[in-house]
Amino acid sequence: MNPGGARGLVPRMASLALDNLRGVVILLVVAFHSVLAYLDFLPTTPSSFNDPPYFWRAFPIIDTDRWVGFDLFCAWQDVFLMSLFFFISGLFVWSSLERKGVRRFLHDRLMRLGLPFLLVVGLLMPLASYPTYLQTAPDPALTAFWREWLALPFWASGPMWFLWLLLVADFAAAGLWKFAPRCADALIAWSSSAAVSPMRYLAIVLVISALAYVPMALAFSPFEWGVVYGPFSFQLSRPLHYAVYFFAGAGIGASGIERGLFAADGPLVRRWTIWLVAAPASFLLWVWLTSLTLAGPGGAPLGLQILDDLAFAVACFGSCFCSLALVLRFAGRSLWILDAVRTSAYGIYLVHYLFVVWLQYSLLPVELSAVVKAATVFGGTLLLSWSAVVLVRRLVSAAPMIGSAPSTRSRQTRGEPGRAQLAPTARSASPAPGWPTQGAGKAAVARRRRHDGGGAFRLKPVGSAPPAGDRAGRCRQSCATQ
Repeated sequence: MNPGGARGLVPRMASLALDNLRGVVILLVVAFHSVLAYLDFLPTTPSSFNDPPYFWRAFPIIDTDRWVGFDLFCAWQDVFLMSLFFFISGLFVWSSLERKGVRRFLHDRLMRLGLPFLLVVGLLMPLASYPTYLQTAPDPALTAFWREWLALPFWASGPMWFLWLLLVADFAAAGLWKFAPRCADALIAWSSSAAVSPMRYLAIVLVISALAYVPMALAFSPFEWGVVYGPFSFQLSRPLHYAVYFFAGAGIGASGIERGLFAADGPLVRRWTIWLVAAPASFLLWVWLTSLTLAGPGGAPLGLQILDDLAFAVACFGSCFCSLALVLRFAGRSLWILDAVRTSAYGIYLVHYLFVVWLQYSLLPVELSAVVKAATVFGGTLLLSWSAVVLVRRLVSAAPMIGSAPSTRSRQTRGEPGRAQLAPTARSASPAPGWPTQGAGKAAVARRRRHDGGGAFRLKPVGSAPPAGDRAGRCRQSCATQ
C-alpha cells in the first residue's frame, strides 16, 4: 500500500465533503422558506401590507393550514444556518487574496455579491412581494401595489441581506490583509493550533462567539431587525456573531482544510457521535429557555435573558460543527444529487424566494395539509429555480455572477509519495460566494511575511503544528428573511 497515495485521499475527502455541504445548505435554505407559511405560531390572519412592524418581511404568506413540526425546524435553522454560511464563506478568503491580490479580489467580490444583490433586490423582490400585497389589498392593481411599495420606509431585500453583509466581511478581510498583515498572520497561526489542540481551539471559538452575541442580544433583543438604508437590513444582535464565524472559517481555511479539524481522521470525524448528541441537546436547551423568556406578559428577568442568549451561542456552535462533522464523516465522496444541486447552488439561492412566495400564495385556496403544501412548494421551487438558472446561463453571459455551466471533470486523485494533492483541475461550476470548490486545497498556503531585504515577501506553507424588554413582542421577527 502506497503511503503517499493514501495521504492523497485526505484532502480530496475534505474538499468533496465541503462541496457536498454547499448543496445541503442550499436545500435547507429552500426548505426553510418553503415552510414559513405553515408555522403553527403565526397569527390567524395576515397584517396589512403598509402597517408597522411589517410582519410580512419575515412571513410573506400566512396560510390557515399549520404544523407545529415546522416551527421546530425553522427555529433550528434560525439558530445556526447563517452562521454556518459565514463560516464556509470564510474558508477560502486568504487563499483568494493570496492568489488574486486585494484589487482583483474586491472586484470579483463586487461582481459576485454586489451586482447580484442589486439586481435581485431591485428587480425580483418587488415581484416576490406582490402576492403578499394581494393577501390584504383592497385594490389588487399593479399600480396600487407600486404606490404602496414606494411608500414603504425601506426596500425589502428578503434573504439577500446575506450578500451585502458577506460583502462587508470580505472588505474587512481585505483591509486586514492589506493594512494589518500581522493581525492576519496571528489569526492564521492561532487557527493552526486547532491541529494540535482542537478542543482548546473550539472552546475559544465558542467563548468568543458568546462574547460577541450576548451583549448585542441584551441591547437589541435577539429578534429585532434594523434597516441601515433602503435594502440594507440585518438582525441587530448578530453581525459580530457572524464576523466571529467568518474569520474562524478564514483562519481554518488558511491553515489547511485537509489537516487539523477537517482531516479524515481529525477530531470532528472521530467524535461525530458526540456532536450528534450535543447539537440537538443544546438546541432543545435553548428552546426551553426561550420559551421561559416569552412566557410572561412582561420582560423576562435579566439573568434568564443572559442564560437564554448563552444557550443560543452554544446551540449555534453545536449545530454548526455537528453539520461539519457529519459531512466529513459521511459525505466525503461524490454524491450525484448533491453534485447536481451545487453546480447551480448560488443561482438557486438568488431566485428561489420569488418562486416560494408565488407558490405559497397559489396554494392558499387549496384544501391540503400543511405538510403536503410545504412539500409541493419545496419541490416546485427547486424545479423552477433550477430551470431559471439553466435558462439564464443560456441567454446571457452570467458567469461573473452565478458561474458558468457545469463541466465534465475528473474524479481521480493523483498523489506522489509523501505529498498530498487535490487532483481535479477542472473546477466545479457556479460556486456560491466564498464557498469551497474542488481543487481549492491550495488554501493550505498561508501568508507568511518575511522580509528579504528591500521589503520583498515570501510565501511559506503552514504545517500541521502549532432594547431588551418584551421579547415575545419581537419573537416573530426571529426568522426574518433568513
